[in-house]
Amino acid sequence: MDKLDAMAAFARVVSAGSYAEAARRMGLTRSAVSKAVTELEQILGVRLLDRTTRRVTPTEVGRAYHERVTGILAEVESTESAVARLHDEPKGLLKINAPMSFGTRYLGPAIAGFMVAYPDLRIELILNDRFIDPIEEGVDVTVRIGALPDSSLIARKLAPARRVLAASPDYLEAHGTPKSLDDLVQHRALTFGHSQAAQRFELTQGAETVSVPVTSCMCSNNGDVLRAAALHGNGIVLLPTFLIGPDIAAGKLRIVLPEHEPTGLDIYAVYAPNRYLAAKTRVFIDFLAGRFGPRPAWDRT
Repeated sequence: MDKLDAMAAFARVVSAGSYAEAARRMGLTRSAVSKAVTELEQILGVRLLDRTTRRVTPTEVGRAYHERVTGILAEVESTESAVARLHDEPKGLLKINAPMSFGTRYLGPAIAGFMVAYPDLRIELILNDRFIDPIEEGVDVTVRIGALPDSSLIARKLAPARRVLAASPDYLEAHGTPKSLDDLVQHRALTFGHSQAAQRFELTQGAETVSVPVTSCMCSNNGDVLRAAALHGNGIVLLPTFLIGPDIAAGKLRIVLPEHEPTGLDIYAVYAPNRYLAAKTRVFIDFLAGRFGPRPAWDRT
């Protein structure tokens, strides 16, 4: 029995007036309670209890120690209750990380609605396009799009991120509309990444995925930048519909080669493995899964 448990056993013996009654209340054997008190006396180097055949009473030192111990045990119980409430109720600070474009367009409005439902939560939202380790960064949940690296982290799918090839009507009028995958080589491409060299579009051809080389006139690691370039007639872009779905619905962009749809991505909530997942994290992930779902709003326009 550890020291805190021994202190609790001592306090029970004093309040009960006997080892047997204290053991009954604690669900332990009399010998276990007696041993715990004896070990506590040995640690402290004092006698805490006077023992007779009929009753156990605290010594003068024991009474002073009992007064302190009851305060300590009450504080421990209060602390444990507070921690349990914090774990079981959505309270405190919720730290979230997400990609810039998706976070600005969809996660921000979602969090605004979430805060109305859970006013006791404080939110810290960090937007960037790099994959972070939520454990190292101290983040409760990070929202990521695309294939996830192997790790011990847990990922829950929130929604699909369907992608399409698209270009503006002005671009297609000036450069023609590609009719086959081979035609893409002749067109200006707006590509996602950090290098213009060896750019490719991953597209489907029947049941297969093919990697089509393209000539990149602009590359960027930000989807909004590529969207703006496409809207201005600068080339063909491959982007998720959560970025350009409304533009397609409004006729500002047109889907190119719809029979060769790009490979799809998924949107995930990623968090550290924890047997006792905090309520604030659990309700937030449930909220996002319910808000986005298998057919998110950006694909219903």
